[in-house]
Amino acid sequence: MILSKKLLKYKNIRHCFLGIEGGKSKGIYKSLNCGIGSSDVIINVKKNLEIACRKINSSYDNLILLHQIHSNKFFFVDKNRKYKKKLIGDALITNKKKIILGILTADCVPIIIYDPKLKYVSAIHAGWKGAYKEIIKKVVKYLIRSGSRPEDLIAAIGPCITQKNYEIKSDFKLKFLKQSIKNKIFFKKIKKKTYFSLNKYVYHQLENLGLKKIDLIDKDTYNLKNNFFSARRSIHNKQNDYGRNISLIMIK
Repeated sequence: MILSKKLLKYKNIRHCFLGIEGGKSKGIYKSLNCGIGSSDVIINVKKNLEIACRKINSSYDNLILLHQIHSNKFFFVDKNRKYKKKLIGDALITNKKKIILGILTADCVPIIIYDPKLKYVSAIHAGWKGAYKEIIKKVVKYLIRSGSRPEDLIAAIGPCITQKNYEIKSDFKLKFLKQSIKNKIFFKKIKKKTYFSLNKYVYHQLENLGLKKIDLIDKDTYNLKNNFFSARRSIHNKQNDYGRNISLIMIK
């Protein structure tokens, strides 16, 4: 379990970034796979979600998850209930107590945001597509419209794939350069291969939105020694599926 040093001092919230360890799943999903959308045994996944929620002293009944689609769509959660329809999008926001916001990742960037003055929390799933489509900007702008000041917001960027393991193709880079020539700083060429820094791209977006308090947890999910699930590592190992890491935040 990894915690943000910048968020730890606030006693009225609980949060965590969880990886592989401490769950019930077997095989390629061993052990804390929280991916409802994976092909894992569903009973084990639900047990893992219960374990994850207990890590922040709460229960599975309080957990809100999304069907994530690499979009810029977010939801404000105004009460804890089981939604009749799946919430399809990539970020959650609430100012209600006891509601756990959860985000699943397996190389993408999990971001959690807290406004200690207005008592808002958010959880964001930012793969390259979502980050490119400005999911982070949409969430922060919503918080600002709700009364937040950017300088009050605290953001924690959780474990994700880092640049040294994120090889990309030339058309990928061109897409980002078309968005802004300044994006070239997030790419590095090594021995005719090009690599992308997703977490630095996310950090830069938060900075540009006026946030001053940003905690970048520089843990590479691709590196098995760090004990996180990784989609890219699973593909390289010729596995047909992979587990998902969960990141949580809740107002007590």
